[in-house]
Amino acid sequence: MNNFSRIDLNLLVTLDMLLAERSVTRAAERLNLSQPAVSVQLARLRELFGDPLLLPAQRGMRPTARADELRAPLREALEALGRAVAPTKAFDPAVATTTWRVAAADYAESAILLPMLGGLRAAAPNTRLAVVEAVPSRMARQLENAELDLFFHTSVGAPPGLHHRVLFHERYVLAGRAGHPRLKRRPTLAQFCALEHVVVSLAGGGFSGPTDEALAALGLARRVVLSVPHFLFMMSVLAATDLVAMLPERLARGAGGLRVVEAPLEVPGYEMAMLWHERRHRDPAHRWLREWIAASL
Repeated sequence: MNNFSRIDLNLLVTLDMLLAERSVTRAAERLNLSQPAVSVQLARLRELFGDPLLLPAQRGMRPTARADELRAPLREALEALGRAVAPTKAFDPAVATTTWRVAAADYAESAILLPMLGGLRAAAPNTRLAVVEAVPSRMARQLENAELDLFFHTSVGAPPGLHHRVLFHERYVLAGRAGHPRLKRRPTLAQFCALEHVVVSLAGGGFSGPTDEALAALGLARRVVLSVPHFLFMMSVLAATDLVAMLPERLARGAGGLRVVEAPLEVPGYEMAMLWHERRHRDPAHRWLREWIAASL
């Protein structure tokens, strides 16, 4: 037999039952079919496989060598098919052993993952969460290939074709070390521009950002003296020097040892979003994680 398209799935179910019962009569009873109907199917199976499969014996029927070879793989195949077409089971976090993989920059780690982590461990104690580096250029491919379950990114710049849920709108505030002599109150625009600033450049080496665009629209510029690739290092710089920074408010308010004030100009904020691929969209465990994260913020 070399033409899979010739196989009738019902015939394989009947063969599996015949090999288990070794009796046309008992197989017919378990399949809720008549004995003549099962006999007809056995004849078709013999033709299909080019083998008698089951031979008359003193008690019932005896499988041929070919039938013995078929028994285990046939049972495994039918069980696998049964699992594939069975209704999706509801996700039970209390007993689940799922491993999720998400991509987040250090800002998203602090603003999104940290607030939900304690509750996640209590609600789903046997699950695991892998947080990996967020590389936007790899986002679509990693999600499509199921290398990642979720990617946290701004709505702007998210690739088309992915599912997308806005988690919150972020705004910028001015921050410096606690006790900073020039942050006792909200600075004027002139004072703001005279301060020495540090910026995060995710691409590396940049010295401008949304704040500088807002200042340029007013014909102004600030003094950016340090560019760093991560918010973690920026926070250490702010705590240890008199440099200041325009920080996402969720990050600034959650950090200790900083003085946070309103900036003297409005800098456009951004939407922070959760992104995932269609292949995971209906998965109960994935859906549960998405809802848990959104509800934790």
